Amino acid sequence: MHTVAVLALDQVIPFDLSAPIDTFGWARLPDGREAYRIRVCSVSPGDEVSAGPFALRAPYGLEALADADTIILPGVADPTVPLPPGVAEAVRAAAANGTRIASVCVGAFVFAATGLLDGLRATTHWIAAQDLADMYPAVTVDPNVLYVDNGQFLTSAGAAAALDMCLHMIRRDHGSAVAAHAARMSVMPLEREGGQAQFIIQSRPPVPAGATMEPLLGWLEENADRDLTLEDIAAHAGMSTRTLNRRFREQTGTTPLQWLHRARVRRAQFLLETTTYPVERIAAQAGFGSPTAFRERFKRVVGTSPYGYRRAFQGVGGESKPGVALGAASGTDPYAST
Repeated sequence: MHTVAVLALDQVIPFDLSAPIDTFGWARLPDGREAYRIRVCSVSPGDEVSAGPFALRAPYGLEALADADTIILPGVADPTVPLPPGVAEAVRAAAANGTRIASVCVGAFVFAATGLLDGLRATTHWIAAQDLADMYPAVTVDPNVLYVDNGQFLTSAGAAAALDMCLHMIRRDHGSAVAAHAARMSVMPLEREGGQAQFIIQSRPPVPAGATMEPLLGWLEENADRDLTLEDIAAHAGMSTRTLNRRFREQTGTTPLQWLHRARVRRAQFLLETTTYPVERIAAQAGFGSPTAFRERFKRVVGTSPYGYRRAFQGVGGESKPGVALGAASGTDPYAST
């Protein structure tokens, strides 16, 4: 089982600590088994760690980092304070053994203090980005992305972006289906707006249980390849276009046509990852009127071209690049009926 060690230093930010614990904790393999073993560590086993309004006792010490497959570095209330003795050495030793290391929010300061981010691109909370760049000039700080993946080392922006980064790591480890399940259990938004393309496919976007729009969303997924108008969707729902728009936005946070466009992009993502179909065929199967319209919409939503996306996930025609989510999709095609 893949072991994730979450390092809780004194004055740890509670959300930074809990977000990766919960996200990795939701991950389940196809046979139902837990995908990750999670260990909360501090400098020494049993240390009492302040987390603002409460305190916690970490059952593991720094020695647990040596056995971890992934180490998560949450932020602390004052990210400029020096690291406790032994922390940088333990993290560097784990890195030398190939352990994957990721920081959450201002945990990038903890990461940068080890020297492991020197010469690499990284991100952190936008409000702390300039401070990080000033303190660690050898690190290229990009405040305009949700997370950066350099392969072995990852950094995320504000705490909520840790969810995106953790889902990305789950997808790298276990494929799209496992990541999509973890996303639904975490009640993640359908799409994350931001500078960095989101390479997480959710075959069914999360909606409140029992929501009246749920059957319509399923119908839209199944018919995304059709040339549907707002009037067509309203007719199927049995309501006026005005009522449809109002209720749809109340329950999904977007409009029917925007939701349909994104459903088509998700379908295209899956096909780009798992097939060698030409762009023209994918455009048709995903419901776009033309390859040109497909390329424009895909670029606008995902942040990269269909070819660039396929190259990132299938390794076609080039090496991986820092800041681009990498991995191979797996699982059953949720759009097989189309």
